[in-house]
Order: sequence, then C-alpha cells, then structure tokens
Amino acid sequence: MNAFNAMLELTRVSKHFTLHHQQGAALPVLDDVNLRLSPGECVVLDGPSGMGKSTLLKLIYANYRVSSGHIRVRDARGGSVDVTQATPREVAQIRRHTMGYVSQFLRVIPRVPAVDVVAEPLLEDAGDDQAAIDRAREAARALLARLRIPERLWCLPPATFSGGEQQRINIARGFIKPRPLLLLDEPSASLDAANTRTVVELMNEARGAGAALIGIFHDRAVGDAVATRRVDVAQFRSKS
Repeated sequence: MNAFNAMLELTRVSKHFTLHHQQGAALPVLDDVNLRLSPGECVVLDGPSGMGKSTLLKLIYANYRVSSGHIRVRDARGGSVDVTQATPREVAQIRRHTMGYVSQFLRVIPRVPAVDVVAEPLLEDAGDDQAAIDRAREAARALLARLRIPERLWCLPPATFSGGEQQRINIARGFIKPRPLLLLDEPSASLDAANTRTVVELMNEARGAGAALIGIFHDRAVGDAVATRRVDVAQFRSKS
C-alpha cells in the first residue's frame, strides 16, 4: 500500500441536490473542490451563510454523498480510504477510530447519564475491561469539570439540560478520544467567554498533538485563535 502523507484530501468534489418536489430539478452547491489537509493544521472555512460550508463537512463525514469527486482520509496503516467509495462498515470504522465530528448540537441518548454520554467513545473500546471502563469515566469527569458542567448533573441524562450544557456535553464527547482528524461545525457557538476559551484550548491541544482540524467558526476571534490557514468556500460555489 502506498503511503498517504495528507490526513485529508478532496479532489474535484462537487455536490448538487435533487429537488424531487420540483420535477427533479438540480440545486448546485459546490463545484470542483480541491483541498488538502495535513497533520497539525487547522483549516477554517470562510464565507457567508449558504455557501456550502456545512455541506462540505457533511460530505467529508459521509453524511452526504458526493455528486462527483473523491475524498481520501488517511487510515491507521498509513494508506487511505476514499469515503466516497467506502462501505457502511468502513465508514463506521473511520468514524470510530480516525474522524471525529464536533458540533454545537447533541443527539440526546435517553436515560444515559451525562458521564457515560461523554465517555462513550472510550467505553466502546474498553469492552469488558473494568480498569479501562473506570479510566474512561474518569476522563469524562475531568472533561465535564473542565467545561464547567456542575457535578450534580454528571449522573443525570442530558435530555433536560439547558442548551449550553448540552452543547458542552457534546464538545466533551467529541474531544475525549484523540482522533487524527476533527471536523468542527460551530462548536463554540452560544458559549460564554470562559467556555469558549476552554474549547479553543481543546482545539489547539488536539492540533498540537498532531491532529488535523477543519471547521466553521462564525466568531472571527475563535477562528483566528485556532487557524493555521483560511479557505474561502465561495470559490467553490457552483456557477451553474
């Protein structure tokens, strides 16, 4: 297998949506995206709302299928997986071990305590190893404390938490397991200044450890605090 030096590489990626309620009309969004991301970089996606920034992250994460082009992610063996061609099992493995997605929204898991929601990525790897389970929960408690979630909430399901508390639960869950590639969709939106600083610290710590980050930040100061370079998504906006 040939070595793949980038962490992420997009080659001639395009995306249009088919409007079935309008006789199958095509809605072009992105055209001919070429982008390469190396370990230790943080690329901030710039551009006004509606330019396709979130769509681009969802294409990388394989939530959306590309209309054309290729998206290659480095795998654990130093080769690459093209997520546009990957099987559902391969995509699941990439998400579990390689590529994390951190946003401001929490998909609430009913009746699961907040500490286990955060610890879940590590608990998946722990299996029946009680020592590993204990370490996962301890790491979760440390992140919850760092993100200022009151200790009285740790044993409660987050479904009834405030929006800001749920957002911090999601951030903790996204950062608890080191992954080589992190996709960030407004992770600090609506947070207060102290928690925003903590999220910036978490992102820079991940990058300093060699992770590659790509994200959307409408708060210019947050983007400036983490960016190694910026990419204007408007250049990829389809003209057709």
